[in-house]
Amino acid sequence: MEQTSEEFFHDFRQELLAGAEANGSFQLSEFMEAIANDLVETGFTEGFELCHFRAQRGMRVDGYWFNDEGVLDLFIADFDSRNELASLTRTEVAAAFKRVANFFEASANKGLAGELEVTSPEYGLARQIADRKDAIRQVNLVLFSERTLSEKIQALPDTEVAGVPVAHHIWDISRLHRQRSSRSHKEPLDLDFEQMFGKGIACLPAHLGTDAYQSYLMVMPAEVLATLYERFGARLLEQNVRTFLQARGNVNQGIRATILNEPGMFFAYNNGITATAQSVETGMTDSGLAITRVVDLQIVNGGQTTASLFHTRKRDKADLSQIFVQLKLSVIDSLQSETVVPRISEYANTQNRVNAADFFSNHPFHVRMEGFSRRIWAPAQKGAQRETRWFYERARGQYADAQSKLTPAEQRRFKAEHPKPQMFTKTDLAKFENVWDDHPRWVNLGSQKNFARYAARIGSEWEKSSDAFNEFYFKRAVARGLIFRATERIVSAQPWYNGGYRANIVAYTLAVLGDITKRRKESIDFLGIWNAQKVDPVLESAIAVVSGVVDEDVIRPPQGISNISEWCKKEACWTRIQARSEEIANLLPPEFYDRLVPQDDQAAIVKTAKQTQRIDNGIEAQRKVLAVTAAEWARIHQSLLEKDLLTPKEDGVLRVAMQIPSKLPTEKQSVVLLDILDKGRLEGVVVSEP
Repeated sequence: MEQTSEEFFHDFRQELLAGAEANGSFQLSEFMEAIANDLVETGFTEGFELCHFRAQRGMRVDGYWFNDEGVLDLFIADFDSRNELASLTRTEVAAAFKRVANFFEASANKGLAGELEVTSPEYGLARQIADRKDAIRQVNLVLFSERTLSEKIQALPDTEVAGVPVAHHIWDISRLHRQRSSRSHKEPLDLDFEQMFGKGIACLPAHLGTDAYQSYLMVMPAEVLATLYERFGARLLEQNVRTFLQARGNVNQGIRATILNEPGMFFAYNNGITATAQSVETGMTDSGLAITRVVDLQIVNGGQTTASLFHTRKRDKADLSQIFVQLKLSVIDSLQSETVVPRISEYANTQNRVNAADFFSNHPFHVRMEGFSRRIWAPAQKGAQRETRWFYERARGQYADAQSKLTPAEQRRFKAEHPKPQMFTKTDLAKFENVWDDHPRWVNLGSQKNFARYAARIGSEWEKSSDAFNEFYFKRAVARGLIFRATERIVSAQPWYNGGYRANIVAYTLAVLGDITKRRKESIDFLGIWNAQKVDPVLESAIAVVSGVVDEDVIRPPQGISNISEWCKKEACWTRIQARSEEIANLLPPEFYDRLVPQDDQAAIVKTAKQTQRIDNGIEAQRKVLAVTAAEWARIHQSLLEKDLLTPKEDGVLRVAMQIPSKLPTEKQSVVLLDILDKGRLEGVVVSEP
């Protein structure tokens, strides 16, 4: 049975209370972070920086994010830790937006930064607004409310503040509930081309002869694509493509050169765009069929083309009126989107080839981590009788989906076995890992960009040896997560903490601890933390010491850099803090060093874990191979032979598989056979799923 808004409100409130207690944070901060994380995951915003500021002059702000494309998101909260669900009125909405707009105007035009404490988050934001004013092309004012928006309030018109276009967005509890409840776990874009551009986009049906799905070929005006990207940004891009762009930057110089120098040849030179949608509406025009409306447009290949069109129009003032892009649009309903869309993305990408790691939800790494999380029991904490699991969300919304069809009694059991604080996502994992691997700067770039870099790194390492990602890796990752979350709580409790830059301080604190231990050829006892399922007091004390020094360092950026958050994103920040590692090491007590383990001992554990994983991989590969019939292997063999795609080794291994069950492929041969299946799929050979 579907959850009501009231039930969702009460569950969400309990989630906030538990989170605030666990993280040692204020409920308001937890409220802002919880909603912001949802919106970052679904692409509504690229990131979120906490910044609480109130002034008697009718100004308020609770968070912000600058993206690389001249867009500033300013967040404001409507939160009073209410016990019951209430209604949010138009007057209250207008008042909230007025306060945050006043903050922007005062920062941009009235020198607000000069009145603020230079080490405070609000100073950094106000100063950044003033410094970047000419580069800010749009401001999004975003209201987070724990109430439900009155039905009387329709769409809010765009305005201008300090000469900058301003859009208004409201995320009330009902909208958050709809997003979390939706099958795709994101709010679909509803694009009415007639309303936005005055006419539909010419198309040609390409699904003749099949009832499986609808598809259309379109000639998309470049102006339309650039405008859509300007308005909706990364929300247009399927998650894997968004990750790809985050990792590689937005402008392709070859595309830019064609736009500027040979616009008439763009259609011929460019590979075009592949996109999906949940549904479309069409209409007849004098020139033929046209698509007039698209629900949940997602670009799955061609994200770089789209971004480059926008950037070239903006930066170079390029005329796009004579440029058109071929677009293939497949209509995929929400039931199939989770599995079908990533495959379309993977198979469609040829230009600027996207690495396998960029198709991350379905990447074998994540599938393996998910498998560990569903199988491995975490040791019961001292005094507790029940063992629990750490639930890894490979795809967004899995934690909620796992409970959706359970009875109330089964839900209680599920939550007891998988406590909400022990749920972690792909972006969480990327943070836990990157801070220990000398990449604290990446973590400070925001969760999506950090994840993009983690994806690229893991993809490369997976290609070299997938055996490195084993049970020990999973347990170590959880231990690192325990340390990360403990550090958030410890920093929040320090007397010097002023409510800002926690994420920056946490990242560099853990990176420094990692650097100190590596210099000694030692390591934190991650397995010990996994077994205890908590951080011991000695490590907590060390974290408190290091975080104090880190805070003192990061709040003093070099001359010419006014914003501390921006300073923390620079490699020079890590270099400067890293240079103090020996100095900081001398501040730590002997007990801290007594609890470290030699790197050689850790290496021995890793070696054993790799060997075990190698055996497990072989057994799993053999299981998958034996699930395919000999006749199917024979068909695959013939298809690839006709296409001249088989090496002598592959030919020989396939001939063994064609004799199942009288002959059984070895584990090594089974790994080769699975690679052959992947090759077949990429070459258009349809194979049954093992």
